[in-house]
Amino acid sequence: MITHISIENGQFKVETGLESLNPNIIWIDLISPTKEEKKQIEQYFGVELFTIQESEEIESSSKYTETENEIGINLNFLRSEKNKHINEPVSFILRENFLITQREHEYKTFQDTYKKIKSVKPKTGIDVFLTILDTRIDFDADLIENITEQISGISRGLVKDNTIEREILLKITTFQESTISIRENIIEKQRILSAILKSKFFPQEDYENIRVMIKDVGSLLDHTSFNFERLEFLQNTFLGLVDMEQNRIIKIFTVVTVIFMPPTLIASMYGMNFKFMPELGKTWGYPLAIGLMVLSSILTLLFFKRKRWL
Repeated sequence: MITHISIENGQFKVETGLESLNPNIIWIDLISPTKEEKKQIEQYFGVELFTIQESEEIESSSKYTETENEIGINLNFLRSEKNKHINEPVSFILRENFLITQREHEYKTFQDTYKKIKSVKPKTGIDVFLTILDTRIDFDADLIENITEQISGISRGLVKDNTIEREILLKITTFQESTISIRENIIEKQRILSAILKSKFFPQEDYENIRVMIKDVGSLLDHTSFNFERLEFLQNTFLGLVDMEQNRIIKIFTVVTVIFMPPTLIASMYGMNFKFMPELGKTWGYPLAIGLMVLSSILTLLFFKRKRWL
């Protein structure tokens, strides 16, 4: 699918397809394009789009390339799937008068950018690119805030209920993985913004806005570090509660075992069946044995309570 925005008589025009391509286009947005669509875009605008292999490269040199009249950028955008956050590549080809974006999935960032176009009123592809980047940073901030709130919920649950269910540890592990993915994603943006700040491709009036975005990204990195520390603390707290519960169970078994040791000893003695055991022939022998066993258990229990071991 191809969506493009052009400026005609000061008005922004959003169109789809290849039939309405024109020189006034400032943004071409490719979503899962076919080979034919990519070929026509390359021929019309005289560019070479990124291949899937190039967009998925993890080397820093593949993330940002700059020539005299063009900048190529590969960024990973987070996508939620089954309560996990997955990094998916999004490619940008930037020239002074237009921007080409290439992606395989729909993202809220692009939907919000389309809505902002009329109020922001970008004049070139550079303006559109900076708007997308600024919108994405805001999305990352909201994402981190949401995860922070969920982490706080887990913390409140542990403190209030002393819950040690297995699902809590799984949630903590999931949030740790998500936080790592978010942090990697933000560090990547920080590198790209630093490279852009060193570039002479962007107009001087945009540099202050870029510096502000770098500061925002730095704040997000600090927040992710704080979240990761909280998750480690919660994980240690959870494991501590597990150890306490295990110790409590072992303590109960130990006390029960010790309480029943004297009655077991008495029962063993009268179970030896020696010939000369006076109590065996007496009518009060059986009640005596039972009484001794009960008494020994009670005395042991009282001893534990006096020592405050119960």
